[in-house]
Amino acid sequence: MCTLVILRRPGADWPLLLAANRDEMNDRPWQPPGRHWPDRPEVTAGRDLLSGGSWMGVNRDGLVAAVLNRHGSLGPAPGKRSRGELVLEALDHAEAAEAARALAEIEPRAYRSFNLVVADSREAFWLRHLGEDAEQVVAMPLPPGLSMLTAHDRNDLRGSPRQRLNLPRFREAAPPDPAAGDWSAWESLLGSREELPGEGPASAMTVALPNGFGTVSSSLLALPADPGRSPRWRFAAGPPGQAAFEEVAL
Repeated sequence: MCTLVILRRPGADWPLLLAANRDEMNDRPWQPPGRHWPDRPEVTAGRDLLSGGSWMGVNRDGLVAAVLNRHGSLGPAPGKRSRGELVLEALDHAEAAEAARALAEIEPRAYRSFNLVVADSREAFWLRHLGEDAEQVVAMPLPPGLSMLTAHDRNDLRGSPRQRLNLPRFREAAPPDPAAGDWSAWESLLGSREELPGEGPASAMTVALPNGFGTVSSSLLALPADPGRSPRWRFAAGPPGQAAFEEVAL
């Protein structure tokens, strides 16, 4: 189960702020964000070495894309394409609306279930694929304000213990200030291992399970309103709170 938090603030200098923890098996190899694809020199993204795709990236036009597995669909499956391809396909587009329209037309039976977010400084979309019996991928605009996605639906306080515990905390926290380099409140929340009573690690933001599954990296990203400015991406190559966040070259 991964987690993505997105704060949309139309009219602000930094209208989109994003935080994400990637949860995966610790032995699945990957590379930190970089320009790993010679045929996509405009894309900076983390690279999954097992499938060749990505879990999150940004392109030169200021479009960000991130994918999360839905509940019960961890890992690859025979006859299914990698969901990491979807991030790269989204980043072939210049605008979020264009990317959402294109990816809503994919063949859903080719993929296991997923939540996919595509966003730029003006618009943001959540694409939901519910799995084997789904007839289509549904694209929905993300409204202004705070949204959280895990392996469940957006802001699903009933279905997701992690959202039930942590969405109110993100709502109450001071938003990051990318211009000042202050991400402290969100950094602290991303590294939290506190659990809801009776819910176990599924409710914590950062997890480490005995079977080797856990939080393997973390990201903080901001998109500027000014097209002359570059996005800011800070990446921790390990569990937040243990691994330091460092700037990604964009």
